[in-house]
Amino acid sequence: MSGVVDPTKPTYGSALRALVAVTFVALASVTVWALAGGHTWQGDYGDLPGLARWVLAAISEPQFYAVGSAGTLLLAGGLTGHIAHRRGWYLQGFVQACGTGIWPSVAGAALLSVVFSALVWGATLADGTWQPLFVPLVSVAPAVVALYGPGWRVFLTGAVSGALLAPPAAIALVTWVCQPLNLPSVVGATGGMALAAAVAFTICPRLPWMPEPWAWRSVVPAPPASGRRPAQQGPVWMLRRALADLSEAQFFGNEWASAALVIGALLAYATSSESLAYGSGLFVTILVGQFMSALAGVFLWRHRWLAAGFYPTFVPAVSLVPAAVLTYHGALLPTVVAALAGALVAPPTAAAISGRLPAGFHPFVGNVAAMSICTALIVPLLSVLPGVTS
Repeated sequence: MSGVVDPTKPTYGSALRALVAVTFVALASVTVWALAGGHTWQGDYGDLPGLARWVLAAISEPQFYAVGSAGTLLLAGGLTGHIAHRRGWYLQGFVQACGTGIWPSVAGAALLSVVFSALVWGATLADGTWQPLFVPLVSVAPAVVALYGPGWRVFLTGAVSGALLAPPAAIALVTWVCQPLNLPSVVGATGGMALAAAVAFTICPRLPWMPEPWAWRSVVPAPPASGRRPAQQGPVWMLRRALADLSEAQFFGNEWASAALVIGALLAYATSSESLAYGSGLFVTILVGQFMSALAGVFLWRHRWLAAGFYPTFVPAVSLVPAAVLTYHGALLPTVVAALAGALVAPPTAAAISGRLPAGFHPFVGNVAAMSICTALIVPLLSVLPGVTS
């Protein structure tokens, strides 16, 4: 009788399903809670609800949405994409975490790092000034885990190093470079990510508990999807890839995650339109410009996607395009020009930099460096367009 399963006794599978269900319910509840209030937090560590709302908003700040409902639903979408991948669903979408499938470790390290960032550097918000404290979420922390693999030592190393290195570098560049030169703040934020990552990837190989970069991929490969046919890069594939690009900055890059992110932002827009995009009222323009840029980039560089399996077409969608929209107050011409010029110039710039990085550097460094360079060069040039005022 040892092979008979007792139906009254919970199995591991049922416990896991229950945990997933509870997680989704919790995320839905947090989404409703986030919609019910703002996310203004000025470094008061006694204001735990304000800190929590700030963290949730920071999850979607790389897209310039900065609203809690978008952040929580992004996590829900990422979880859905991860489950779909692990289960081999036909509609699983693109594999997250740079195609590695270790989404829980990558996303968890990023989230913990942004919490640490708020705790360590929250005092810089005391006077109500915006600071790029979200930067560990999309830089050092997830990249370290994607490069060195899952495991608690790597996980904590990524989270701690991201929180300690990325925010001060970004704050310094925003304060001492962007503000005096009247450049968009994203130039300093992404430049700070690149500098912090360079320091982190120089230090990590010297830490005795860190494994060799990429070595884990030969030991723990991403499980193959069952019943999957090779992707055909036609119109449907391009639409899917453009949608996935909207969440690539957080190392998700999945249609489920991106769709949930957008739904969360639209929910916030329907309830309080001024809560998005730093109160600019330009969320819709930013979203349209982002998707236009991603779709144009995927169309232009689809042969590179076919050849390499990945190409950084998401780069202008989370940097140049929203920066242009905010700088020129949502004017149509600079938005369209930024979207198309970014799609043409930014991905090959990112790929060129990534291809020349030292061994042991994650290629995301080239992506954020290209974000900083292209935004700094192109956004000011848009002022020469006819009828444009900044």
